[in-house]
Amino acid sequence: MQYQSQSVAKPYFIAAIGLFIGQILFGLILGLQYVMGDFLFPEIPFNVARMVHTNLLIVWLLFGFMGAAYYLVPEESETELFSPKLALGLFWIFLIAGALTILGYLLVPYSGLAQMTGNALLPTMGREFLEQPTITKIGIVIVALGFLFNIAMTVLKGRKTVVSLVMLIGLVGLAVFFLFAFYNPDNLVKDKFFWWWTVHLWVEGVWELILGSILAFVLIKVTGVDREIIEKWLYIIIAMTLITGIVGTGHHYFWIGTPEYWQWWGSIFSALEPIPFFMMTIFAFNMVNKRRREHPNKVATLWALGTAVMAFLGAGVWGFLHTLAPVNFYTHGTQITAAHGHMAFYGAYVMIVLTMISYAMPMLRGRAAANSAKSQVLEMWSFWLMTVAIVFITLFLTGAGILQVWLQRLPETGAMSFMQAQDNIAIFYWLREIAGLVFIVGLGCYVASFFVGSDEAEATTVS
Repeated sequence: MQYQSQSVAKPYFIAAIGLFIGQILFGLILGLQYVMGDFLFPEIPFNVARMVHTNLLIVWLLFGFMGAAYYLVPEESETELFSPKLALGLFWIFLIAGALTILGYLLVPYSGLAQMTGNALLPTMGREFLEQPTITKIGIVIVALGFLFNIAMTVLKGRKTVVSLVMLIGLVGLAVFFLFAFYNPDNLVKDKFFWWWTVHLWVEGVWELILGSILAFVLIKVTGVDREIIEKWLYIIIAMTLITGIVGTGHHYFWIGTPEYWQWWGSIFSALEPIPFFMMTIFAFNMVNKRRREHPNKVATLWALGTAVMAFLGAGVWGFLHTLAPVNFYTHGTQITAAHGHMAFYGAYVMIVLTMISYAMPMLRGRAAANSAKSQVLEMWSFWLMTVAIVFITLFLTGAGILQVWLQRLPETGAMSFMQAQDNIAIFYWLREIAGLVFIVGLGCYVASFFVGSDEAEATTVS
């Protein structure tokens, strides 16, 4: 750690991991409710558990992105953060608002929560992933703008690099596209059309810029490859991301009442969306192969390479599997969508946040570069347990989705009702739950790695 103000990243990373654990616990509850419908009912109904699971995912990733920005921007800009006090103040506002919102979901009926929080004044609730009360959404905007101001002022007063500027562009997009969460027209087609401007253009647009900048930063640090080479790759990757991602929004417009031409635009540009992820994979492995030094933090390098591979598989390959309109006609809303979502979020965003935490946290805790060898070995176990588990979760959900299409959607065979089809694919849900248990063991290893061997000498090499 070169700059004292980078230490504000530490509470963001700790909160991110804490919320991540909560997200996975609710994922396990959801998995059981698929096969045991009355599990924890009526205390935690399925719709509430799903709301908490997805909202925790979004919130903890935002904490991770903010922590990553607070760590890398001062180092890239070669100056202290503009206002560490503002960063810590916004941390507590965001954490308290997030915790109160989750408690609201769990303790108050959703309609009652809407009434309590004055949703009638500016109705924004009741939409998937944007279930937050309007007052929480306003809080998110305040936090995002304060965070953006802090980062922008730091970049403006210091050295400008491609990494920090790409990060800043991604963060501006994150703040701007969230504003569409407040647009809630009466017309359902318009509602879904602009709803995707937050949901899609976050995860398949501006979040990818944040991913690219964090990956570039870590690779610069752990490989020692010339910054100019990495920056050229980053330019190409973000250009392809924006070209394919923006128009690729059309793959969500196929069946919601929009004009037929979206089936062409959506299919063509979505078919190109795996390209930036494939380029990211080549980029990461190229940089590691060209490395000029052996960095002692081997596990951070492993996370960086894993991010590139899993993002390509989850967002690229599994996204492409059902993105063409003639295929999507049969597969949309099935477990194939869930399979893609799980691996894409894990590969692209969960892993890049864990990469950054793995790289930065040893220095935030007073070490020069890396945790002990014992700690890193345990963290490598966590990498493989979580990654293998998510691969099996994806495969089981893909199997469930294919069988669901066969039993329910195809004209020749699709005579079953939704619930009949669900009964016939229950075996896949049980297998998914077992894989989920393996995942949480891996997550436990990740947390434990920061405590195991903490009193041992810093690693210079890791076997």
